[in-house]
Amino acid sequence: MIKLTFLGTGTSQGIPVIGSKHPVCLSTNPKDKRLRTSALISINGKNILIDCGPDFRIQMLNNNCTKIDAILFTHEHNDHVSGLDDVRPLYFLHGDIPIYANKRVIESLKYRFNYIFNKKEKIPGSPNLLINEINDKLNIFENEIIVLNAKHGNLNINGFRIGKIAYYTDVKYVPESEFKKLFGLDVLVINSLRIEEHYSHYNLKNALELIRKIKPKRAYLTHVSHKLGFHDDVQGSLPNNVFLAYDGLQIKST
Repeated sequence: MIKLTFLGTGTSQGIPVIGSKHPVCLSTNPKDKRLRTSALISINGKNILIDCGPDFRIQMLNNNCTKIDAILFTHEHNDHVSGLDDVRPLYFLHGDIPIYANKRVIESLKYRFNYIFNKKEKIPGSPNLLINEINDKLNIFENEIIVLNAKHGNLNINGFRIGKIAYYTDVKYVPESEFKKLFGLDVLVINSLRIEEHYSHYNLKNALELIRKIKPKRAYLTHVSHKLGFHDDVQGSLPNNVFLAYDGLQIKST
């Protein structure tokens, strides 16, 4: 059994956006309040984090999660990596944490968190993170993970398939050559930023088009901005097998 927890489902500014008077930002519905996008895969007693953004600390507290066994990175943008220093308490509790990313992302992390990765300048008390460069397939704690490819604007980014769950975020284009990795899914997670077209993210129309092509049993929309609309209104407009994810939602697959 694989469990996926949506730790955050918001875009880079989260919802509510600071200073915004947009009706969605003023909503009192908890499902309209979104931390930055991240997810937790729980499988065979291990917790695998996908992305570690600026809300990582509160996400761990909100979900009573006290152990991360590995971290997968989709790409190096701030809302997906800037919480990395906050893994320190979990490192103190459980020891070294392996991280997995493509070469470009690894180099970005080394630059940004030089005090963690540069042994000559490592600050006492910083976490020990074990670097692993990803390729087409990973084996993490005897769990096979298929690495997915996509474009975020002009940036090559990664998604991940674990069992019959596939997770993508910040996607603007998925090559048809990747479709063979996505068939037979119980669950597809895909970003849906807003109604209007966007230069580097899927909007709702784009996301629904991909879902129709892939035909998962269920699909969940994430990386949502306030411009998509109120959670309940959007959910009411979606096909029967498509759901608007929200923070704290847990789903399962065999």
